[in-house]
Amino acid sequence: MSSAIDPRQLAAGAEPRPNAGPLRRALASPMGAFGLTIVAIIVILALFAGLLAPYDPLKIDVVHKLEGPSAAHWIGTDNLGRDTLSRIFYGARVALGVACVSIGLAMIAGLLLGLVAGYGPRWLDGILVLFFDSMSALPMIMFALAVITVLGPGTGTLILVIALVSIPGYGRLVRAQTLGLKRSDFIVAERSLDAGPARIILVHLLPNVVGPLIILASMDIPVVIMLEAGLSFLGLGVRPPTPSWGSILYDGYNALRSSTTLVIAGGLPLVLATLGFTFLGEALRDGLDPKLQRRGLR
Repeated sequence: MSSAIDPRQLAAGAEPRPNAGPLRRALASPMGAFGLTIVAIIVILALFAGLLAPYDPLKIDVVHKLEGPSAAHWIGTDNLGRDTLSRIFYGARVALGVACVSIGLAMIAGLLLGLVAGYGPRWLDGILVLFFDSMSALPMIMFALAVITVLGPGTGTLILVIALVSIPGYGRLVRAQTLGLKRSDFIVAERSLDAGPARIILVHLLPNVVGPLIILASMDIPVVIMLEAGLSFLGLGVRPPTPSWGSILYDGYNALRSSTTLVIAGGLPLVLATLGFTFLGEALRDGLDPKLQRRGLR
């Protein structure tokens, strides 16, 4: 008996077919659709901040400082009279830029180290596992504060710190996936055909470990955004006057008795970014995990 699902059931809100693409399966759930919508809005704001921002985010106008929402300034102004909405738009660019660059560097390094550890000789695996364990044992915030104290605050230092603390997680994931795959039948068959390690790693192992890595990265992005905002709040992240959600939150904290708008304006984007990327990552995990797909078909 055929298990195909009628297309009219999909229109009525039924589950997508098992052979549907991962993205389609992810977006079929309300959680995935909500997460993708929030992420898309943040990405659009970051990419087109120069077109969407009504004012220059660095323009100082002390005459109109700490004003509430109005027709001229929809979310008011900060303690220097700068338009808060414009600073939020440009803050999205800073947050996503730091997150994407640092996570991208960590993914590349973790992917390479994880493949080498999982497929290479045991002595090299032992050295890399020791490196992963040593880096993971360091508290993230303490390590970040130590590096920033030595190198000085700035965007480059922040990206370096985040990449270094993220590499062990990606490396361990790729290593575990590689160890499980290198004993698979298709890998054994490739070896019997005298396939070299480079071909096995690039053609067979790499495509199979990228999916879980992307899921982990999508769920790490909100963590990185919160870390960047926290360090910027402490004055150890993005340097003023560059707009950052953390610096907006800090300005709102200092002016809390005069206006609560800045605190809300700085905190709400962080909450929405965390929810959006987390929901999208969970939906992608459900769409890419074959075990969850088979469980849903029972």
